[in-house]
Amino acid sequence: MTGNHVNVSALLKKLNTGTSRMRQSVNTIDRITKKTNLIALNSAIEAARAGEAGRGFRVVAEEIRGLADHSFQVTKDSSDIISEIQLTAMQVIAVRTADVAFDTIDKIDRNLFERNCDVQAWATFKEIINCVSGEEPDRQSLATQLMGKIIEIYEVYHDLYLADVQGNMVAVGKNQGLVGKNVSHEEWFRETLQSGKVYVTDLYYSNTLQKPTIAYSCPVREKDGRIIGIFSTRFNWDYIYDIIDSAKVSPEGKLFVVNKAGMVIGTRDRQGILETDLSSISAVQKAISGEQYGYTLEQEMNGKVQIYGYAHTKGYNAYSGKNWSAVVKEVMETGK
Repeated sequence: MTGNHVNVSALLKKLNTGTSRMRQSVNTIDRITKKTNLIALNSAIEAARAGEAGRGFRVVAEEIRGLADHSFQVTKDSSDIISEIQLTAMQVIAVRTADVAFDTIDKIDRNLFERNCDVQAWATFKEIINCVSGEEPDRQSLATQLMGKIIEIYEVYHDLYLADVQGNMVAVGKNQGLVGKNVSHEEWFRETLQSGKVYVTDLYYSNTLQKPTIAYSCPVREKDGRIIGIFSTRFNWDYIYDIIDSAKVSPEGKLFVVNKAGMVIGTRDRQGILETDLSSISAVQKAISGEQYGYTLEQEMNGKVQIYGYAHTKGYNAYSGKNWSAVVKEVMETGK
């Protein structure tokens, strides 16, 4: 183990070394068996040439050949058993990788469920409602102060936005340069206004923030239920890496979070975000098709077996998820 992490690669290497040594022993016995069988055959031929005088020797030769045949069958059975042990061990590791994938996507769902709750709660604050419906001269500054305070307390957010129903930004928690900008064409605004419900974007690259983020948006309503504005948050995706980095994957293993198209949106090395497409991998295909949990074993030409465990989002409570999946990869060299 390394700290609290099971070193899967070390276990696989140890298993591979053990099974390889067992195969070497079986192969040695097999070679001895073949030589013994050859000696028995030659002995039987010489006994036949000796006629009556070689009868006793022929009996011994047949007995030796019988033992050689039996030994050959035992070595074959032993080789099959070793293969079964190795396959079973890989399947055990594969189930573990699937468990890690399930635990990872579940923790991400729980975290994002809280973000879902946040935006709904803040959209009901009186400072937010008054900013898009009231007439007080200080209503914008009060909303801005509140939003700035929320960002200060909740470090998981880059910024908070408030737009009126025409899509004009009327208050921003941090980047005041956005006030007055019209966002009516943007996905988060359009979808929230049209559905009248909380809308969550997929992970996307924000040109404003210069980094990947997720937008959580909620209608702001008057007492009579009319939508008078849209309140929106920008989640700091870096906080998801606390979950990814704590996953019990070996140093040589890989963990990916992919979106519904199979595009990487999270990995421990932070590489290929929104750039690397893993949809050609069988395990990823199964995951993004909606299979909740499973694993695949994929053998390469060089004798290595890639072990993939995967889990698809189930959402959490009122948060239905974005059809994301977690995929864990471990690699094992099979014994010869």
